[in-house]
Amino acid sequence: MLRADIATDASLDLDLQFEWYADVADEEVAERYLAAFHESKEYLCRQHDLGRICRFRNRKLAEFRSFQLQGSFHKHLIFYRVENDTLVVFRVLQGLRELPRRLLEPPGAE
Repeated sequence: MLRADIATDASLDLDLQFEWYADVADEEVAERYLAAFHESKEYLCRQHDLGRICRFRNRKLAEFRSFQLQGSFHKHLIFYRVENDTLVVFRVLQGLRELPRRLLEPPGAE
């Protein structure tokens, strides 16, 4: 089983999305969002090759994979790469629009 490392941008993505769910829905939904992320991350640590290989043109995004969050948050994607014995989570984004651009922007730049 791989260990997980959550990059700063991914951590900020999670914080921003948590705050959004807490404001728009409620704290329980926000907590379920984080639980879905952690469940999905642990699943990937056990079977990291389940994520889809991303075919972005930008070299900074080479070897990224994406995986849907489990449960009702399936529109959100974990973008990760395996480095040695570590699952490195780079971003966690809603996967509906302009992904290559958004992956390179800092969290909250929309």
